[in-house]
Amino acid sequence: MCGIVGALTFAGSPFSVTESYVNRMRDTMVLRGPDGAGTWVSADGRVGLGHRRLSIIDLSSAAGQPMSNEDGNLWVSFNGEIYNHGEIRKELEAQGGHRWQTDHSDTEVVVHAFEQWGIDCVERFRGMFAIAIWDSRARTLWLVRDRIGVKPLYYSIHHQRVVFASEIKALLEDPDQKREVHEEAMYHYLSFLTTPAPQTLFDGIKKLPGGTWLRVSEDGQVREHRYWDVWDHTNPLIGISEEDVAERVLEELRVAVRLRKVSDVPVGVFLSGGIDSSTNAALFSEGEGGPVKTFSIGYQGEYKSYQNELHFARRMAEEVGADHYERLLTMDDLLDFLPQMIHLQDEPIADPVCVPVYYVSKLARDNGVAVCQVGEGADELFWGYPTWKIKLNLQKYDDLPVPSWLKRFGLAGLGALGKENTHYYEALRRGAEGVPIFWGGAEAFTEKQKMALLSPRLRKRFASLTSWEALAPIHKRFQEKAWEKSHLNWMSYVDLNLRLPELLLMRVDKMSMGVSLEGRVPFLDHKFVELAMSIPTAMKTQNGTLKHILKKAVRGVIPDELIDRKKQGFGVPVYEWFFDRLGDKIRLELDDFCRQTDFLDRAEVMKVVDSGHGSQVWYLLNLAMWHKQWIK
Repeated sequence: MCGIVGALTFAGSPFSVTESYVNRMRDTMVLRGPDGAGTWVSADGRVGLGHRRLSIIDLSSAAGQPMSNEDGNLWVSFNGEIYNHGEIRKELEAQGGHRWQTDHSDTEVVVHAFEQWGIDCVERFRGMFAIAIWDSRARTLWLVRDRIGVKPLYYSIHHQRVVFASEIKALLEDPDQKREVHEEAMYHYLSFLTTPAPQTLFDGIKKLPGGTWLRVSEDGQVREHRYWDVWDHTNPLIGISEEDVAERVLEELRVAVRLRKVSDVPVGVFLSGGIDSSTNAALFSEGEGGPVKTFSIGYQGEYKSYQNELHFARRMAEEVGADHYERLLTMDDLLDFLPQMIHLQDEPIADPVCVPVYYVSKLARDNGVAVCQVGEGADELFWGYPTWKIKLNLQKYDDLPVPSWLKRFGLAGLGALGKENTHYYEALRRGAEGVPIFWGGAEAFTEKQKMALLSPRLRKRFASLTSWEALAPIHKRFQEKAWEKSHLNWMSYVDLNLRLPELLLMRVDKMSMGVSLEGRVPFLDHKFVELAMSIPTAMKTQNGTLKHILKKAVRGVIPDELIDRKKQGFGVPVYEWFFDRLGDKIRLELDDFCRQTDFLDRAEVMKVVDSGHGSQVWYLLNLAMWHKQWIK
């Protein structure tokens, strides 16, 4: 796990890439790579690569980056892990013609795999990665993001050059990089709690979508290509018994967990006591010579909005004989962390769970662990959220043969009753427009609420825009490719393409990297995702039980009491904290933001604050604090 950075100057540009230029960007990311740093700049100053290293696999200095092949025609800067690097290396050694300088570096496997197979080498990689490859013979730069988008990769094209990095703050060190708000991205942020790729909240800075590569030629030609889509790799499990499917799920998950144990430094597990993290802990412990280290976060005090789950985590830790570590957070922990959170995020990730993710990462790092397995992805693949059940039922009602004019009549009625800002109004509005009810597992404000929040200038600018515009390309791919075009498959697919890579996985990456810890995600192993998306909807939703087939797969692996208990999300008691000291800070920050900018309507923002809707206030606070630090 590392930080990568670099630049390519287009032909005809007077700008030269220098070592100091690359190093200045590179060293904004010391936390991503505290174990070493490297820089390579071509003799003609047209291209340069930089790297910050967090040593996980092959700790030798020979495995440092940027790394080249034998003759120096290929240079690579790589962030992430290729879990099957040993298998690929054996294949390359059998092919012959490669000289190896390391014992078992996965970076060197990337170098020689590209040398052997070109960009198609990514099809062989099983892992998480953001890769930059400079091919001096073709005078071409390749940028690649892993299939699911576990690792981030940002880039900006300006002043006849392309600049890229693992973090936006590195790009901002380029003296010619502008700092302006991308207003359409901000509009979508108010829907999704994050910005949908390829947008970021910085105008001119983009993020590469998951499963995509970017090819940039020295003459400035740019081509983006989606090299992986889950629907191209599914094998519908029709006519196969539940028992057989559950057995396949467990076996593939075992493989995914086993691969993510590959490391030359200690590996642990984040443990909440839910099905996903408990399964990670159980499968990780299989075949281990000593106890696994597990880490949990709770809160001091009792809150209506969030109940501590530590007793469930302890139960699972005892089950596997783990060395278990816990920390209880307070409001002071949140207030103390807020400025650093904004710095680490780069752009708002408006999920308060960033706070416990940071502190559980710090707990692990402080106790000698450099890598942890996390449970993201299972809920999206196996129908794990209670809110999804509600949305699925709403979609079924919308499917009834009711003409759109009648739905619009219903909207007028709800509006007359003052219900325009409700999610039921928004669901009916979407139905009347003929688009899916489900727009993602995390929604901040409805379209009506957003328009009210915007300043008069932006209301006028975005009068004909909705956030469906960001989802339409994803829906088009779904309609063209999905083997079963069910509503549940749409729900899983849109979250695989937006909420997971740009919100949930971003919060894991940014917060864990904030303490130099690597997070690994077994449930989002691409082979496991392909298997999960091959399971018929009817089997996943059997008897209306959330996570039905996953529960069947892991019964006997973890205790029944953890499988059958009521689901609780990994939350933060923001609602209660809002009415204490956090509320004073929020009012001050939002008042300053509204008075000094022309993005939001101050009166409407204060209505949200006065309403006491802690989660929505948090989304606005995240935006205001980001603007204060990075734009103002």
